Amino acid sequence: MESQRKFFESGRTRDARFRRDSLARLEKAITGAENGILEALKSDLGKPAFEAWGSEIGPVLGELRFARRKMAGWMKQRRVSTPLLSFPGRSYIRPEPFGCVLIMAPWNYPFHLTLMPLVSAIAAGNCAVLKPSEFAPATARLMSEIVEKTFDPGQVTVVEGDAGTAEALLREKWDYILFSGSTAVGRKVMEAAAKNLTPLTLELGGKCPAIIAADADIAVSARRIAWGKFYNAGQTCVAPDYALVAESVREEFIAGLRKSITEFFGKNPAESPDYARIVNSRHFARLSGLMGGGRVRLAHGGRDLAPSGRVLCGGEMDRERLYIAPTVIGDVPAGGELMRDEIFGPLLPVLSFRDMEEAVRVVKSLPPPLSIYCFTRNPATMEGILGAVPSGGAIMNDTLVQMANPRLPFGGTGASGFGRYHGRAGFDAFSQKRGVLRRPFWPDFRFRYPPYKLPLGWLKKLF
Repeated sequence: MESQRKFFESGRTRDARFRRDSLARLEKAITGAENGILEALKSDLGKPAFEAWGSEIGPVLGELRFARRKMAGWMKQRRVSTPLLSFPGRSYIRPEPFGCVLIMAPWNYPFHLTLMPLVSAIAAGNCAVLKPSEFAPATARLMSEIVEKTFDPGQVTVVEGDAGTAEALLREKWDYILFSGSTAVGRKVMEAAAKNLTPLTLELGGKCPAIIAADADIAVSARRIAWGKFYNAGQTCVAPDYALVAESVREEFIAGLRKSITEFFGKNPAESPDYARIVNSRHFARLSGLMGGGRVRLAHGGRDLAPSGRVLCGGEMDRERLYIAPTVIGDVPAGGELMRDEIFGPLLPVLSFRDMEEAVRVVKSLPPPLSIYCFTRNPATMEGILGAVPSGGAIMNDTLVQMANPRLPFGGTGASGFGRYHGRAGFDAFSQKRGVLRRPFWPDFRFRYPPYKLPLGWLKKLF
């Protein structure tokens, strides 16, 4: 902390060229370490190279290049109008860095969710301490090496460690905190930040619904939902957590899911090189518990998953390999265990609805999600859902791809978090907006000073 404070107070990070050079060095370091990053992500999560580059390295590089190109404009102070009472004067909004910031990242996209906010923090002129997740140790170690070779430790530092390390970091007085992770841990971070009145951004999770209307292209909808759900073995904060499908197309949709899973991963996804693994035995046990311990048997055209529903597709597990098959579950009760908390794994409950009002009621009965996915040919259906249900973001007829657009602010609402980053929103998150008013010594109107002689009516007009 002393090193960070000293570096920030030197004023070096306020210079636009210094910020651009810092981002250029980071980009060079990442491109030079691509193979090592892919290997680390394979080690930690079993990520296929295609998914690892597309969801981790590529987005960070895109964010870096976008920030370098746009940063000079973001840094400019913006002139705003000045009321007559302050005439002659000029008013400005001046973006300035907070100072020393803490970025705490989760394990599911350990490279992306650590370095994406770092890009914003550097672009805004801050110094940063990064706390990656201990559950992705190979990636954490590699990021530490990259940062150590690229930055003065006073500007950027990686601190590795477990929950005790995170708690120790949170006891320090930061100027800003960005945390990505679970809602339960987010509450603890917010409580720690409150002790020092530290502003923060919380990027949490939530049960993101995929709503499939009867007029949707069912084959395409099933394919895109299967892709978004089983990407990274379902360990994605914006993955479709459950599907709400119109009753009239339910069977067609389930058939489309089965077909898509086979097309993506073959008849035995356990042997597919394109399917990731569960991060560790703790999370495997949690998901296994949601599936009744994996004790499934044939019944009524599917396999029982008492007490939460029926396995319609998948359900196979291998504890030693941390493998859980892409699994579709039907007959899920609205109040069942699968619908209580974010699943964060490759289990997709499928519920049906009779009309859109019923679908909205189901979604609104749960905390506001990080994202809503609506599949329909009718834009009015999408507008109706947007007007009725709050969420951090929303997509019509696709999943996950919103993350690839740096011009779209990313974040949650309510239990799924608050604050936004990515692109300009990230620069703004890590900047405080200082209001500045410049006035000359002349003229100096005497009516503003006691004894007051200006009629009150004239004062109201000046305002």
